[in-house]
Amino acid sequence: MKNYLTEQMPRIMEEWASLIRIQSISCQSEHKEDMIRCAERWKELLLAAGAQKAEVMPCQGNPMVYGEYHVSNDAPTVLVYGHYDVMPVEPLELWKSDPFEPEVRDGRLYARGADDDKGQSLIQVKAFEYLVKQGEMKCNVKFILEGEEEIGSPSLEPFMIEHKELLKCDIILVSDTSMIGKDTPSITTGLRGLAYWQIHVKGPNRDLHSGHFGGAVANPINVLCGMLDKVIDQDGRITIPGFYDKVLPIPEAEREMIREIPFSEEKYMEAIGVGALQGEAGYNTLERNSCRPSFDICGIWGGYTGEGSKTVLPSEVFAKVSCRLVANQDHEEISRAFVDYMQQIAPKSVQVDVTPMHGGQGYVCPIDLPAYKAAEAGFTKAFGKRPLAARRGGSIPIIATFEQVLGVKTILMGFGLEQNAIHSPNESMDLEVFEKGIVAVAEFYRELVK
Repeated sequence: MKNYLTEQMPRIMEEWASLIRIQSISCQSEHKEDMIRCAERWKELLLAAGAQKAEVMPCQGNPMVYGEYHVSNDAPTVLVYGHYDVMPVEPLELWKSDPFEPEVRDGRLYARGADDDKGQSLIQVKAFEYLVKQGEMKCNVKFILEGEEEIGSPSLEPFMIEHKELLKCDIILVSDTSMIGKDTPSITTGLRGLAYWQIHVKGPNRDLHSGHFGGAVANPINVLCGMLDKVIDQDGRITIPGFYDKVLPIPEAEREMIREIPFSEEKYMEAIGVGALQGEAGYNTLERNSCRPSFDICGIWGGYTGEGSKTVLPSEVFAKVSCRLVANQDHEEISRAFVDYMQQIAPKSVQVDVTPMHGGQGYVCPIDLPAYKAAEAGFTKAFGKRPLAARRGGSIPIIATFEQVLGVKTILMGFGLEQNAIHSPNESMDLEVFEKGIVAVAEFYRELVK
């Protein structure tokens, strides 16, 4: 396969560039035609790679690209997901080269979408292409590429529900995540869910003089701070009734893999400028920020914040708060429980209104799943060492949606690196990792049918 990639890489690089040059920024309406052009280009590349069928399908928003390759009704079916939309490029002045004209520097390809997700999706297509051209593809493969991931995938779930039979599969394969490091390959096995609220605490009917009323009338800011302080106890556990009822323990085999991850608490603290770490008792830092739920106050405002001083007892205060959730916790159940809890602990001296804003489910992939073992073997073959299982603290709600709608698990074979700077100026992709990614995905298919 190495010789094949060496021979074909100039062509692959030009195909990669042809995708990048299309400014498929989904959040900006002036790029509506670019979204369609990019979808059509992916259709062309899927057909050229060996797909027996590929089409651009309309949906509520930007079109979906669908492709398929059928081997046998008895063969396993893999659904490959990716997205062709990208983030805006601003601030443009921080880019060292044109974000939509790819440039290779020091073994990396720099451009918007080089990694997220045009580069990583192309890894999937080129691994598929290699196996088809070599007559080695023994799986049925379906592709779905959307154009709205960067704006929350509003059209994806309705599309999946409408086309559930078309997307029927045994496993979903996604390359849109990252590895621990170039020399520390890893497979993302879990993502946290999310619940988010805005709180409004109302006290007196107007701002009051703190000298005349302070000590006799409840200050909404004081009250809110006291309420939020009760949400986490001294052991770092969240006190919302029923919050942990569905939280599953971390399997010991996975905890052992987490302990193998190269990690220095000292360097971690130094990088973010803090003098100490804290969190739920009984768990280390990497477990706390990926495998366990958390609660955070994201913003709080009220009262006087202008220049100088103003002795005021404010009439109202607002806060935005969120929970990162773990697999098996239902974000809607948690949202309702938090609203009820806030009402229960609110004193009669104020009025409390809690508004749920948005949320999503968490996800976990068992590491004994046959498809996970196939991915593990693929990484081992390509990178020369067994990948670590690593949960991530962020959220990708569509992964849980796949499981809810299609009833199958997702394998997250991501090849990004932290230094790839996705969503930021000078996004890039390591070319060596790009090639190894193609090998890893090809080996995944080979292992899956053994």
